[in-house]
Amino acid sequence: MNRVVGATEGEARVLPYGSWPSPVDAALAAAHDGRPEYVGFVGDEVWWTAPRPAENGRRTLVRRRADGAQESVLPPPWNVRSRVVEYGGLPWAAAVRDGEVLVVFTHFADQRLYAHEPGSGGAPRPLTPVSTVGGGLRWAEPQLLLGRDEVWCVLEEFTGEGPGDVRRVLAAVPLDGSAADDRAAVRELTDERHRFVTGPRLTRDGRRAAWLAWDHPRMPWEGTEVLVADVTPDGALSAARVVAGGPRESVAQVDWAPAAAAAAAATAAGGPAGTAGEGVPPADDRLLYVSDRSGWWNLYRDHEPLCPRQEEFGGALWKLGLRWFAPLDDGLVAVVHGRGTTALGILDPQTGEVADAAGPWTEFAPTLAVRGDRVVAVAASPHSGYEVVETDARTGRTAVVGAAHHDPVDPAHCPEPRVRTFAGPGGRDVHAYVHPPRHPGVVGPDDELPPYVVWAHGGPTDRTPLVLDLEIAYFTSRGIGVAEVDYGGSTGYGREYRERLREQWGVVDVEDCAAVALALADEGLADRTRLAIRGGSAGGWTAAVSLIRGGVYACGTIRYPVLDLVEWATGGTHDFESHYLDSLVGPLDETPARYAERSPVEHADRITVPFLLMQGLDDVICPPAQCERFLHRLAERPVPHAYLTFAGEGHGFRQAATTVRALEAELSLYAQVFGLHPPGVPRLELAP
Repeated sequence: MNRVVGATEGEARVLPYGSWPSPVDAALAAAHDGRPEYVGFVGDEVWWTAPRPAENGRRTLVRRRADGAQESVLPPPWNVRSRVVEYGGLPWAAAVRDGEVLVVFTHFADQRLYAHEPGSGGAPRPLTPVSTVGGGLRWAEPQLLLGRDEVWCVLEEFTGEGPGDVRRVLAAVPLDGSAADDRAAVRELTDERHRFVTGPRLTRDGRRAAWLAWDHPRMPWEGTEVLVADVTPDGALSAARVVAGGPRESVAQVDWAPAAAAAAAATAAGGPAGTAGEGVPPADDRLLYVSDRSGWWNLYRDHEPLCPRQEEFGGALWKLGLRWFAPLDDGLVAVVHGRGTTALGILDPQTGEVADAAGPWTEFAPTLAVRGDRVVAVAASPHSGYEVVETDARTGRTAVVGAAHHDPVDPAHCPEPRVRTFAGPGGRDVHAYVHPPRHPGVVGPDDELPPYVVWAHGGPTDRTPLVLDLEIAYFTSRGIGVAEVDYGGSTGYGREYRERLREQWGVVDVEDCAAVALALADEGLADRTRLAIRGGSAGGWTAAVSLIRGGVYACGTIRYPVLDLVEWATGGTHDFESHYLDSLVGPLDETPARYAERSPVEHADRITVPFLLMQGLDDVICPPAQCERFLHRLAERPVPHAYLTFAGEGHGFRQAATTVRALEAELSLYAQVFGLHPPGVPRLELAP
C-alpha cells in the first residue's frame, strides 16, 4: 500500500519519495515566515507588530482601523523590536491624547525609544539617548502614563564591553524628549537588587505597582519573585516587598484584578473585600499571577487558585511582556491555557469555570489585549498560519480581524499532523507531532518507505506549536516526512516534564528524539536507513550531539547551535542565559568532566555522516566562533559537510533571502544523502 496522506486512489502518480513536484517552494515559505506579535488596543483600534521578511526581516507596527482597513504605521527602515535580554520583549505602547494617537516604540537599529504621532506627518522623535558602552541602552515593555507625561519601562544598560557588564532597572522616560541626549533625565524607579525585572503593572488608581524579578543562576521558568510597591504622589516606587514566588516557584506573569469585581466576589464568598492575605493590598485591586507551585502554571488571585488544573495557564518567559491572561473590567479573566496545545478561554473566578472561544485554532500565542468585552489574541491551527483574532467575552464568538490566513497553495499540499505520544527510555512519555508526506496527486512506491527528518525545537525550555508551517510543507509536499518532538524538558506538560532535562541536557533530549525516529521506523512509517535530524539554537545542540553519538541518523542540519559548553559558561554568550547550564548540565566548577564529555566541539571528530551547518554572523547568543572551532576539530576527517554563514542575521533567520538559501541547502543535503531527485533545487556543494 502507498504510504502517503492526501492522494486520491486511482488518480495518483507513483513517484519516489522526496522527488515529488511541489508548489511550495522556498520563496513561498520565506514569504510567510514569522507571525503577528504583541497585540494591543489603541482607542477602539487593534494594533500589533508584524514581520516583513522581504524588507530585511524588519518588524513593523500595524493598525486596524474601525472600518477594517489595515495599514503599517511605520515605513522602512523603522524596525519595532527590542533587544532587552537579546530575545526582546514588548516593544511598543500607544494611547489617544487630545484626540490624536501617540505611540512610543523601540527601534531595533539603535535601541532608542521613539515617540511618534502618526497623524502629524512628522518623523518619529527620539526619547532616549545613545550609549556607546557595550550593548548600549535598551528598552522594553513601555507603558504610557500620560498624567505624568512619562513612559515607564524596563531599562537594560550596559556598563562595560562584556556581555555580563549590564544592569536592569525600571525607569521613567519623559515624553517631552528631554532625555534624548541626557541620560541623567531618565528617572530610575528601582535599584539593582535584582538582575532581571519585568515591566511594572499598575493598579487602576495608579497607587501600586507589581512586577517580576529573578537572579542568576535561575531562569524565569525555574524561580521568580513577585514584587509589589507603593507609588508615591511624586511617581516613585516605595516599600517594595516580595509577596509571592521563590527559588523553586516560577511566576510567569503578574497583573491586577479590578477592585469592584474582586470586592463583589469576596462578598459572595462570605468575606469582606479587605480581608486579604499577606502582601495583598486591602480595599484595592487584587493581585493576579500565574504560578507553577502546584506543578502546573495555574492562575492565582490573592494567592488562592482560581482554576486548579493539570494544565498550563502560563509558559516560559523568554521575552518580556508575554501575556497568558488579561483581566476584564467585570472580573472575568481571558486566559490562554492547555496541555500541549492551547485554547483561549474566559475564566469566571467565582466558579472556576472556563468557557473556551469557538473556532478551529489549536495554538494561541502568549499575547492578549482586552477592552470592554473585547479580547484580542494571536492564533493558528494546523490549517492556518498565525492571525489576529477577536473574541466577544459574553458570547464566545471569535473572528479573524487581522493578518488573516489565505491559502497560498492548495491546502492538499500541506501536512496533516498527527498528535502522538511515544515511549522513550524507561517507558517515559515523549510527545510529538508527526507530519507524514502528503500530496494530492502523487504517492510513493509500494516497496518504498519515506525518509523522515526529526525536528528538535529550540529553548530547550520551550515547545512545538501545532500550527501550519510552510517550512514543514516544503518537505512533506515533496515526500519527506517531518516529526516535531517535544522532548523531555519541554514546556506545556507540567513542571515534572520540564525537570526531566535538569542536568540531563544532551542526554534526555537526544534519547527522546531518537526514540521517536526509531519508533516511526519500527511502525513501518519511515525508512530506517533514511532518517535525519534538524534543529536550531538548543535544537542545533541536540542535532549535533545526536550526530556525534551516531547510530540513528544518516545526516543532519545544525542551525545557529550551542556547541561549546565551557565557553558558554565562561562569558561566551549573553547575560540572560549565561548561567542556564547550571541547571541543564550542572555547575561548571562541580561537574567539569560533564562539560567536556557532552560538548560537541570536543567530539566533532566522531561524526561520520554528512551534515549542514548554518550560522548568522551577527549572533551574540551562539557566536560564530563556536562553529569555527567545531569545524576545525573536524578538519582531519573526510566527512561531507557544508558551512553556510549569513551576514546581517543574528540568532534565528529573519530575512527572506536567508530562509530561501537555508531551505534549498537543507533539501539538497537530504537529496544527496538519501538518493532523492527533487526538481529545481540548486545543488549544495559538500566538502571535502
